[in-house]
Amino acid sequence: MPAPDTLIDQVFDGRYLVVRKLGTGGMANVYLAEDQELGRRVAIKMLDDRHSQDEQFVERFRREAKNAAGLSHPNIVSIYDRGQAEGTYYIAMEYLEGRTLKELLVARGPTPLAVAIDYARQILAALGFAHRHGIVHRDIKPHNVVVAPDGRLKVTDFGIARAGTSQMTETGSIIGTAQYLSPEQAKGAPVTPASDIYSVGIVLYEMLTGSVPFTGDTPLEIAMKHLSATPEPPSEKRPEVPHELDSIVLRALAKDPADRYQDAEAMDADLARAARGQAVAPETEEAATQVLRGAGAATMASAPTQVVRRTGTVAPPVAPPPYGPPTGFYEYDEPIRRRSFWPWLLAAGLIAAAVVAGWYVYTKIQDQLNQNKPVAVPLVEGQVERLAVGNIENAGLKVRVRRLPKDDVPVGHVYDQQPDPGERTDKGNTVLILVSSGRPKVSVPEVVGQQATDAVAALTAKGLKAHVVSVPSGKETGTVTGQFPKAGTRVVKGDRVRINVSNGPKPVGVPPVVGVTYDQAAATLQGAGFAVARHDFDSNDPKDVVVRMEPAANTLAVKGSTVTLFVSKGPTEFAIPDVTSESRDDAVATLRNSGFKVKVEKTDTSDPSQDGVVLTQDPTPDETAKPGTKVTITIGRYVEPPPPETTTTTDSITTDTTATDTAPLTP
Repeated sequence: MPAPDTLIDQVFDGRYLVVRKLGTGGMANVYLAEDQELGRRVAIKMLDDRHSQDEQFVERFRREAKNAAGLSHPNIVSIYDRGQAEGTYYIAMEYLEGRTLKELLVARGPTPLAVAIDYARQILAALGFAHRHGIVHRDIKPHNVVVAPDGRLKVTDFGIARAGTSQMTETGSIIGTAQYLSPEQAKGAPVTPASDIYSVGIVLYEMLTGSVPFTGDTPLEIAMKHLSATPEPPSEKRPEVPHELDSIVLRALAKDPADRYQDAEAMDADLARAARGQAVAPETEEAATQVLRGAGAATMASAPTQVVRRTGTVAPPVAPPPYGPPTGFYEYDEPIRRRSFWPWLLAAGLIAAAVVAGWYVYTKIQDQLNQNKPVAVPLVEGQVERLAVGNIENAGLKVRVRRLPKDDVPVGHVYDQQPDPGERTDKGNTVLILVSSGRPKVSVPEVVGQQATDAVAALTAKGLKAHVVSVPSGKETGTVTGQFPKAGTRVVKGDRVRINVSNGPKPVGVPPVVGVTYDQAAATLQGAGFAVARHDFDSNDPKDVVVRMEPAANTLAVKGSTVTLFVSKGPTEFAIPDVTSESRDDAVATLRNSGFKVKVEKTDTSDPSQDGVVLTQDPTPDETAKPGTKVTITIGRYVEPPPPETTTTTDSITTDTTATDTAPLTP
């Protein structure tokens, strides 16, 4: 079971509330998020962990943000913010409702011809704008084109785009996607706007046929086909593709950049002609023929190939008359007499002239009848406006368009027509089509400064939904501090409007002050923005020391709130210090400094080392007593002992000085 994504429902970089993951790419993950400051939805593209430490990928990521941020165009995704946070790099960009063009092609197959032309023109509009600003995209593919529900396209991912011409290789590797690379990209040669044109040709080819022109088992094999293989015309895979689109695609896929369209505007002009059913530029026809001949390819085709039109059926050639003499002769001796051929020739001429004149008159009459003949009104309900207009005009009718709000019909689609489909009317008459402009729009009311309940009521009255988000603020709790969209913006009825509602000042952590003096604790708390209340109580802790605090340390509290400090009055009893073995003066000073009175007594001692030293104390050490208690210490006083006494007894011992033996003396 995969581990849950820890970013979901978290605020990224202190600003973006991550809602859900939108997708994963080769080097980044994309999330849907809500901008807490501006109150709008954005797509956050984050460089993944594997590449966030790679300077090459970091540089590509930065380049994408820089290139796209400088391009403001309806068909290019908007970049709102970029930065580095939480160990990675990110880009905040426009969030687009819709799917990528690649997803649509996989799900639905080839697009209708009119839609393929329209999408290609929108891509070219974006590229033309980028090229005029010196940016070559270099990675155009359906994966990097997002299609909105209303049919509007946005080009994304300028990650490998570069300003001006540049090399396509980085550290020896080809940058881009193999199926959509231009030949010069495959070789690592310099790229130009014509390189993007080639990629657009591949995308148009895929929209028309449902597949790319060159495939293979490896990127290298595909790249070689870009260099040498001749593309098969789209009409070979999809017969209804007209000759004009074949020519446009083939010119865009020319191997030599000089043979392609040199700018997006030139290709767009040809697509506009094809959409109107007109012929493309002569140079496009010539370039397409050269492509089919294999011009510019590494391996040339063995026989030239011409662009074949399929606008009608070509009649077979007339067989030539048989050659040689007649197969037999007449069996007469005299030649056959022949009549003059001039009368017959004259009669044949008159008959032919009559036939031609009759045919001309008949044709003119038929043309006149056909012009005045009523035609059936085509069914265009459900079609996009551009396609509906083309179908009606092709039927010989005029079109009048009215755009009105319609809740249940996509924007730009026909939901009604007059006359009804199938009804016959004269050519040149007008058909009215009603085109949906989407749901009705209303103006967003101003609600900033109102109470949340009043703001919700005002939005509901306009048919809008309120998305209430609580945010910390210095304003009164329940007050609306911001809204998106801003007041006066026209939005679709039923859309959500975000309102930020104050939930009071943002709480901060209460600093820890237990164990320090009251003055120091009060200064610390006041510096952090809190008010201080003091409560003294009996305690064995030193006097004026903070013993407890409410709220507790590190608890979140709003600035300006009061923190109560419980301060010790000082202990009621103190431990009696041990002063034995100390000198008289030191012992007296120690006891007095501890708050006790001292009574000194002396006692004689014959030990010189105990002279002037405390021998005993009462009360004994480590007992507790109230301040002022009298402690009696006994000081040693050295008294020199008397000398030992010497005693001689003459009566008990008689010494014979004449004795010569060594026997012990006896009394």
